[in-house]
Amino acid sequence: MTASPSAAKAQKMPDLIGAYRPISGVPDEMVAPDGTVKPGWLKFMSALDALGAEELTNRFQHADQYLRDAGVFYRMYDGLEQGERDWPLAHIPLLIAEDEWRGIEAGLAQRADLLETVIADIYGNNALVRDGLLPPELIAGNPEFLRPMVGIEPMSGHHLHFCAFELGRGPDGRWWVLGDRTQAPSGAGFALENRVATTRALADIYADLNVHRLAGFFRDFRNALTDMGGNGSGRVAILTPGPLNETYFEHAYIARYLGFLLVQGEDLVVVDGEVMVRTVSGLKPISVLWRRLDGDFTDPLELRQDSHIGTPGLTEAVRRGSVAFVNSLGAGILETRALGAFLPAIARSRLGSDLALPNIATWWCGGEEARAYVRDNFNDLLVGPALSTLLSIDDDGGTAAIADLDPAARADLLAKIEADPKAFAAQEAVKLSTAPVYVGGALEPRPITLRVYAARTAEGWSIMPGGFARVGYALDTAAIAMQRGGQAADVWVVSESEVEQVTLLAKSNSTIERNPSGNLPSRAGDNLIWLGRYAERCEASVRILRAYHLRLAELGREDNPLLVATSAYLEPLGIDATEAVPAGLLAIIDGAVRSASQIRDRFSPDGWLALTDLQKTARRFARTIKPGDDATRAMTVLLRKLAGFSGLVHENMYRFAGWRFLEIGRRLERGIQIAEIATWLCAPDAPEGATEMLLEIGDSVMTHRRRYGYGYGNLGAVELLISDPLNPRSVMFQLTELLEQLKELPGGYVDGQLSAAAKAALKLQTELAVIDAADVNPDMLVGVGNGLANISNLISEMYF
Repeated sequence: MTASPSAAKAQKMPDLIGAYRPISGVPDEMVAPDGTVKPGWLKFMSALDALGAEELTNRFQHADQYLRDAGVFYRMYDGLEQGERDWPLAHIPLLIAEDEWRGIEAGLAQRADLLETVIADIYGNNALVRDGLLPPELIAGNPEFLRPMVGIEPMSGHHLHFCAFELGRGPDGRWWVLGDRTQAPSGAGFALENRVATTRALADIYADLNVHRLAGFFRDFRNALTDMGGNGSGRVAILTPGPLNETYFEHAYIARYLGFLLVQGEDLVVVDGEVMVRTVSGLKPISVLWRRLDGDFTDPLELRQDSHIGTPGLTEAVRRGSVAFVNSLGAGILETRALGAFLPAIARSRLGSDLALPNIATWWCGGEEARAYVRDNFNDLLVGPALSTLLSIDDDGGTAAIADLDPAARADLLAKIEADPKAFAAQEAVKLSTAPVYVGGALEPRPITLRVYAARTAEGWSIMPGGFARVGYALDTAAIAMQRGGQAADVWVVSESEVEQVTLLAKSNSTIERNPSGNLPSRAGDNLIWLGRYAERCEASVRILRAYHLRLAELGREDNPLLVATSAYLEPLGIDATEAVPAGLLAIIDGAVRSASQIRDRFSPDGWLALTDLQKTARRFARTIKPGDDATRAMTVLLRKLAGFSGLVHENMYRFAGWRFLEIGRRLERGIQIAEIATWLCAPDAPEGATEMLLEIGDSVMTHRRRYGYGYGNLGAVELLISDPLNPRSVMFQLTELLEQLKELPGGYVDGQLSAAAKAALKLQTELAVIDAADVNPDMLVGVGNGLANISNLISEMYF
């Protein structure tokens, strides 16, 4: 909002040597109104110079690599360019002095109290309308006004618990509020990742500047939600729209960071007015839902009937006081653009003081005096829909900068305002201050806005010491929006003295409270099973393809009977063996990634990185590898990456119910795959070389030679891969492990009674244990495969 410092003042800026001297003027955020350098900036910029261009570029590349490895992304919705995008980190943080930050904290706490007062009145006694402080049209006709919520007292006693505020510099150098975010504020998780990535690049500078930490903010809010839940963090859940949401990564990240359940609408059910989550141990109560979807989508029964991501009955649960939402359903009305025109007067009336952080000047055209002002100052304003909840810097066409319109368009818009004035609101044109951005080896000024978060705690409002800054890719204010190519920078609140080294962990405990092991949403259990199954299905397919291409490289022809039979076996599975990396194999890997994406909150970053690395490698091979020897080597590489993924998951996952479902999926699929492959390769009409291929695919060639020598080829292979209890590749081994995990699941073994799935596994295991290798035949193996499929169905019936 401020212009660059005058030339005289800019000269007081100490010379910054080397490639990092700002070009195109000095960024406003580095300079105080008197032209002196703001606290922290001189030390920071000198440290950048000391690093040198090459070192700094390498550090920034490492920060970007960290974000890619961690899988940090946001989803773009821009015509044909839809899809996941790497998080666009602006590597230079925004520095704010501690004393300046204290003023921001106080102003935002006051504003949060004001917004709480407003929403409590809107859904309460409606005194603001009665007293003439709010026009009824902004409430009754507002799509964000959820009428079923009128008169409902929140279980927690408050409507607002977590808010975000968009800030920018005012004409006099002070901060102004550009917009309030109360619907389902996003970005707090990205602020954490910004901090991690930036400090990885600038760890030494970060340590010297006494930057306030973020962990204390999240710790206090976590504790507040846990206390609100009334019975441990297991009763708190984050409600997400799902993986297709643009900020889903953040939902999963925050859930994992704070230890909360991550649920979707389909995971919940309302029973007798109480919200329950479907878990593998049955229905479990939920007391607090931190929702990350718009309020009207939460309940298709009373709010938005076309919602497929909500849960019928949630409104009734709120009405009965059995669940608290963060924030209350209907809180999105506070984001209404025209509301800003009335907040100053409401603050004076209800708080007895002016706003310490004023919002951007706003005029609702429904008032005669305001409409006259808009008419007289039309060319200097921004005009848009009065009930819009978009910020002007985010808008995709709803807001018009009058100065940018041609005379005919201006006249047309003015005529529309005169015809329906209550539908429009005007705001002052924003000129944002600038911050330094690293561009091509130099620092350039770019416009910024600052998003700051407030969380309600037992001690009142806590303000995150930082948040994140949105930085434009060009000097145009509109270029700040993330969907338009803007970047996100970390925000450092710097102190002159040492700051507390806070963490999420409590300093001391008198007791230990553990969440139950079966507190796993059924949907998550289902996805974990399928993740295990897809991983094993992929491995089996890769082993078959490697065996195929190895023989193709040796023979140089595809009409060999064994290769023809292999191709025929894979064809019904959607895999074309003649391709080096078949599309069907890529689809299986994509299935594994899709299942893993549904459970990011329960999946380690290392495991996710290993899986996505497998996916990227397979896709690269599909473009570059040829059949035969090249494909054989490529399949070996994919096997190594699969082994790395499986090892990470197997060794690192805590043995909760989630790990057991993943293990069950692996054992089911491996048993089915071995049974089916053996059925094909042990058939009476199997082509020459089938036994050798069976052993190779089953990764049992060396074991077979040591155990049987060369005297019991076919029978030895059958025993080794079907009924040998010591071979980790045999069907018998899978059944033994499967039975063990089924017994450990909730309800798997109760009072001496096995579950239906465990009984089926025990029966199949017993049948294999007493059979001789000579009696194994294709029909019997088909029965084994069907039996394993039946166990899968029984598991689904019981837990999902």
